Amino acid sequence: MPRVIHVFRQPDRFVAGTVGQPGERSFYLQATEQARKVSVLLEKQQVSVLSERIGTLLEEVSRRFGAEVPVTVPEDEVDTSPLEVPVEEEFRVGTMGLGWDAESRNVVVELLAVTEEEIDESVVLDDTDEGPDALRVFLSPAGARAFATRAERVVGAGRRLCPLCTQPLDAAGHVCPRQNGYRRVTTPE
Repeated sequence: MPRVIHVFRQPDRFVAGTVGQPGERSFYLQATEQARKVSVLLEKQQVSVLSERIGTLLEEVSRRFGAEVPVTVPEDEVDTSPLEVPVEEEFRVGTMGLGWDAESRNVVVELLAVTEEEIDESVVLDDTDEGPDALRVFLSPAGARAFATRAERVVGAGRRLCPLCTQPLDAAGHVCPRQNGYRRVTTPE
């Protein structure tokens, strides 16, 4: 069966978001354009890396190609709305690719589905018939910066961190390794 490549050249929206409670959240990227919507599932770390790499790519594009790239985005341009429901997973992301399309002067984000076989780099940002399903989104430099800003906020909005070991705190308690495994237990009198 040939691969399916979902292409969004002028998305109305491309955002990172979550479903679930902190500590049990599932992370999604969702692209919408008019009546079309595609949501893909990925790991928290993948969202964080994508956000970071977009920042690095924008700096490189500004330096090498002289493209006008905003350092920050006005607060009103950062999408803070929740994911559109229902959130239906198209696929789980395995490989991510980033690029710069000099013709349209856009950042290109490509997310490929997880596969059991090794992915040849030639299928990333390519339209070959063979390979995993993909989501390809074109973003203006300002749109890419706004996406990265929201993605960083989504990643950082999870559970509070322990001030001693910086591991996430659970509602059921936390055994901090910096306290040699001890935790204070209160007993009723």
